[in-house]
Amino acid sequence: MSLAVRRIAIIGMGLIGGSLGLAFKAARGGKIEITGIDTNELSLIRARQRGAADSVTADSKAGAAEADMVILCTPVLQAAALVKEIAPYLKPGTILTDTCSTKSYLIKEIAAVLPAGVSYVPGHPMAGREKSGIEAADSTLFCDKWYILIPPANSDAAAIEAVRRVVGWTGARITEMEAGRHDRCTALISHVPHIGAAALVNLLSYAEDKDSSIKLAGGGFRDTTRIASSNADMWADVCMTNAGPIADSLDKFSQIIGEVASAIRRGDRACVHGFFAAAQERRDELLQLEQAVTEQPLSNGR
Repeated sequence: MSLAVRRIAIIGMGLIGGSLGLAFKAARGGKIEITGIDTNELSLIRARQRGAADSVTADSKAGAAEADMVILCTPVLQAAALVKEIAPYLKPGTILTDTCSTKSYLIKEIAAVLPAGVSYVPGHPMAGREKSGIEAADSTLFCDKWYILIPPANSDAAAIEAVRRVVGWTGARITEMEAGRHDRCTALISHVPHIGAAALVNLLSYAEDKDSSIKLAGGGFRDTTRIASSNADMWADVCMTNAGPIADSLDKFSQIIGEVASAIRRGDRACVHGFFAAAQERRDELLQLEQAVTEQPLSNGR
């Protein structure tokens, strides 16, 4: 059975929520109706002006009540709290999904309050920018990027297919993954790099020549630390809800940095050279793999 999705409520009209709204309207136009929900009045005004929503409200309960699909686009701890608030107001047959970066925690929290007749299909788009807010939203943000669905056991097949179809409107590449595996992978390739970028910026605070270092910082430093400009609320929530995998990856990262520091101190050029050579080889492999995947045709119905 194919579930019709005509009314979509997006809670959180920032970068991700706004980009979803823009992408949905670009693909479907008047065939769908989008309600934008946010506590920030300016975000709602701009979402309406930019065409990311047909109507807007700060009332999440009323805004979600008549939706066929509700998409949570907030920091993960806010998402868990929001579901508890709106759950009694969701109509039977509603599909709930989200875009949060951690999954095991959220699946457990939502399962505890999900009403009968409402299906939950967790999601996570592997796309973003260092800037947040509706002004940074872009209808092409998800195009050719991975969008991961993490259906819990015994998920409704029709609901999963409906989320696949709606996500497909964005031009994303859709795949499925188990929650624990997702959280381990994103800790390694997304969460730790954000922490590393923030650490590099904070390292400037310990510099004896901080002002000169800042003045001389060029493209390399800016490129490496670009993602440190990301939303602090979102990343604090990520760390609190994916603590184990993140801490494990940080421990390994610290070990690698410690080994390089020791090799540099003892003047072991061969060891230091091997460190850079191995990284160069691995990154080249990753770029080749990424190129091969990008050249594959989309299979999501676009």
